[in-house]
This record gives sequence, structure tokens and C-alpha cells, in this order.
Amino acid sequence: METSTNTNVGRKIGRIRELRGIKQETLASELGVSQQTVSRMEQSEILEDDVLEKVAKILGVTPDAIKNFSEEAVFNYFNNFHDNSTGDFRHHCTFNPLDKLMELVEENKKLYERLLQAEKEKNELFKGK
Repeated sequence: METSTNTNVGRKIGRIRELRGIKQETLASELGVSQQTVSRMEQSEILEDDVLEKVAKILGVTPDAIKNFSEEAVFNYFNNFHDNSTGDFRHHCTFNPLDKLMELVEENKKLYERLLQAEKEKNELFKGK
């Protein structure tokens, strides 16, 4: 069995897992191991290739993506991301944030009024007893 000797493969797995929003428990369940095993794996500098392939598949990346992962590359990708069809996505908001905020305020106001009415009705029931 070959092993991946790229520096801190375990740490890279942990970081990719975090970026993908996957918990150690979930990864452990998918691999059929304990959460403690995943924790130890993420602290390892080397990993057997067959294990790396399984982990990569679960994380939705290739083994090479894990081996070559770098934080700088991720940040550069997202900082330079442009949608060719619409231009820079940061300037194309499809809704007015203030309108959304006002909708939420209105919904919360209605909810508060319903809760207040329910409490009043409950108090009336207790007074009647």
C-alpha cells in the first residue's frame, strides 16, 4: 500500500471538511469509523492512498485536490470569482435588502401579535375558573 506523503494531508482533510460544512461525526459515519479515528486522521501528516481516496470521494474532491490544497488558493479563487454571464456577482443583487428586512419585521410583528393574543386568551380562561 502506498501512502500520501504530502505535508499535513490530515490537516488539509480537516480544512476541506470544514469548508464543505461536514462534521467529523458525519465523515466518520460515512467511512465506518469512530469520530476519534477521524480526529486522529486529521492530525496525521501521512495517510494511506486507499483511505485518502475514500475520504476524497466523501468530501466530493479528488485525492490530488486534497494533496495540493492550500488556503491561499481557496481565497484567491473566491476573491477573483466572476460570473461571465452577469459580470461581478457582488454588484447584481436581485432584491432590495431593505425590502426583505421590512418583510421580516412585519412577519415578526404579526407573530408577536398572535402570541400576545394567545396569552390574553389563556389569561381569560384562567380568570373564568
